Amino acid sequence: MGLTTSNVLGEQEAEAPISMDILVIEDDPAIGSAVQKGLEAVGHVCKWVTDGTKGLEVARSQKHDVIILDLMIPGESGLSVLHKIRKDGIQTPVLILTALGSVDDRVNGLKKGGDDYLVKPFFMPELLARIEVLNRRSPIKPTTNLRVGILQLDLLTRRVICGESESEIELTPTEFSILELLMRHVGQAVTRTMLCECLWKSDWEGTTNVIEVHINRLRAKLQRGSTAPIIHTVRGRGYAIHATN
Repeated sequence: MGLTTSNVLGEQEAEAPISMDILVIEDDPAIGSAVQKGLEAVGHVCKWVTDGTKGLEVARSQKHDVIILDLMIPGESGLSVLHKIRKDGIQTPVLILTALGSVDDRVNGLKKGGDDYLVKPFFMPELLARIEVLNRRSPIKPTTNLRVGILQLDLLTRRVICGESESEIELTPTEFSILELLMRHVGQAVTRTMLCECLWKSDWEGTTNVIEVHINRLRAKLQRGSTAPIIHTVRGRGYAIHATN
């Protein structure tokens, strides 16, 4: 039986109690899209890339709570990605998700540094359960609160506090998502393309100028609680947040 979006997703019975930042490296568009939608439906933040070369770049440049990795992907192979991130000292839990289901394949994937192994086809509830188990075993726990200097963001209540007076800032869902991405990458340049892909998923083909509109509105709201700029433009690259007192 072929793998379809419907039998990948299955039925989702429980919501994830804590939002995790998850990287999915999967070249099959039906599976990648279904996994991304399934993860986001229970509150996780999901970045989906379709080849190993890009996946390795993202895994090295951004912090994640879990990586879901296909083995048969273009560019860097899944095992090569796994070997290189472990060699770099990246200890993020990795769930190998692949059609290669022999005992030798499983043993090899785990020996190369994988933390769990799930064979396609699969059901979304099992994938979610395995992610939760990896999170419980991992010494690096996801947080429900982000803080950069005078700026605080609560992922559960979706409240944003800014300034010494700790005044609450009312943000739209899009503004909140932009601020969350910037705070997750404090001190790093977040490109307009990264912001577009995060907000409008991997099939984004439009102009990035719309991001500037949202950034300007977000800046204006945050400026009410601070005398110093919080969001900085990185010329030729994008935007960044730096810790300020």
